[in-house]
Amino acid sequence: MSTTTQAFTRTDAEWRQMLTPEQYRVMRGHGTEAPGSCALDHEKRAGTFVCVGCDQPLFRSGFKFNSGTGWPSFNDPIDGSVASTVDRSHGMIRTEVHCSRCESHLGHVFEDGPPPTHLRYCINGVAMSFMPD
Repeated sequence: MSTTTQAFTRTDAEWRQMLTPEQYRVMRGHGTEAPGSCALDHEKRAGTFVCVGCDQPLFRSGFKFNSGTGWPSFNDPIDGSVASTVDRSHGMIRTEVHCSRCESHLGHVFEDGPPPTHLRYCINGVAMSFMPD
């Protein structure tokens, strides 16, 4: 994971104008969408998942897998596309994943994924759009 600094900014008013209320709640408020609520969990075409906030490519479809959790899951991001922070909310310690360009909250990464990385990037679908090849 990358730890690049913020290179893209918007005012809160601009974020609220460009994002849906659900996207704003998740991406700017560090929320979580309901499991099974996003069609991207079922996306199987070849392509790239990009950040809704800044269009940065985040994950390639070849690294997506069905984790059975109800959220799109990947075992490796595009190099430099995500950064992480420690999330101590909800009485637990997790690794939060956010876009390295606009710092929007994407989801969390866990160490229970499949080989070869054994990582599971559990990503909110509303934080991404899909660009087919």
